[in-house]
Amino acid sequence: MAWRTGDPGLIFIDEINRAHPLANLGEIESTNPCGELPLLPFESCNLGSINLSKMVKEGAVDWDELKRVTRLAVHFLDNVIDAGKFPIEKIAQITKANRKIGLGVMGFAEMLIALKIPYASDGTLKLADEIGSFIQTEAVKKSVELAKIRGSFPNFELSSWKTKGFSKLRNATLTTVAPTGTISIIAGTSSGIEPLFAISYIREALGGVNLLEVNHLFDEIAREKGFQSEELSQAIAKTGSIKNLKDVPEEIRNIFSTTFDIPGEWHVRVQAAWQKNIDNAVSKTVNLPAEASLSDVRQIFKLAHSLKCKGITVYRYGSKKNQVLYVGDKAKQNNTLVRAAAEYGGDCAAGECAF
Repeated sequence: MAWRTGDPGLIFIDEINRAHPLANLGEIESTNPCGELPLLPFESCNLGSINLSKMVKEGAVDWDELKRVTRLAVHFLDNVIDAGKFPIEKIAQITKANRKIGLGVMGFAEMLIALKIPYASDGTLKLADEIGSFIQTEAVKKSVELAKIRGSFPNFELSSWKTKGFSKLRNATLTTVAPTGTISIIAGTSSGIEPLFAISYIREALGGVNLLEVNHLFDEIAREKGFQSEELSQAIAKTGSIKNLKDVPEEIRNIFSTTFDIPGEWHVRVQAAWQKNIDNAVSKTVNLPAEASLSDVRQIFKLAHSLKCKGITVYRYGSKKNQVLYVGDKAKQNNTLVRAAAEYGGDCAAGECAF
């Protein structure tokens, strides 16, 4: 079903419960729809995301600014719990008893571009580990400071934090990586920890309105380096990728890799690198080309489990009749779906596939 339609994603419930700091309160049975926030019954989402594309200064990570924003965000999200209005009393009670927050990130792909690091590289895994560890460490420090002033979350004595040597903590969990679909559009940056979907693509909005989007960083660099042209724009629009466009300098092609340029295993490795330092879970979609096989999906699931991800989602391009993001020509994409369906025993007509 994941190969056919992109649904369902997987969660590894054993890994989720092993890592849960409040295991003494019961087992987690599920997550929110995007998989990044495993919760006990009646707990609520309280999420925020740091725009990493703004955390680069003069070609390096601006650690001072990242520290300032992390600490500010933890304080803000803790305030949200007390300022919020809850629909029923059960939600209010357990939310205030555990005070879970989920501080995450967006703009990771644009940070990599600014630092000239290719997405599918050991440099990306190293940076994901460093950034994740830094945010987690600073978030915990701020939560300890808040606990000294405001008190620990009421269920602190039942948590694994106490067994780790902490005497106070304001929030049972502190970090999460959400997909940030809408807020990253508002912020004008890449979503979550995803690579760029494409250099240029069509976003299908409500009411069937099609919006052409072009990555602003690529446009700026192309103009600055003098290789922007109408012919280049047309060539990019056909596939969304610059991987095979010789008019673009090789070093630019390397750092502007898009989601279908990146092997599936690298999508998973980047997710796992972030998960190492995240309290809750990481939302990440492994976007595969339309011609990807059942075996490709199977291997991704197995790798995600072996690398201790808490969940995984795979989406094969065009496996739903309607999707939000498109590259190139829809008619040509439908032909690719017909070929893929025939190979795996299905049949497509007028762009709709049946299996």
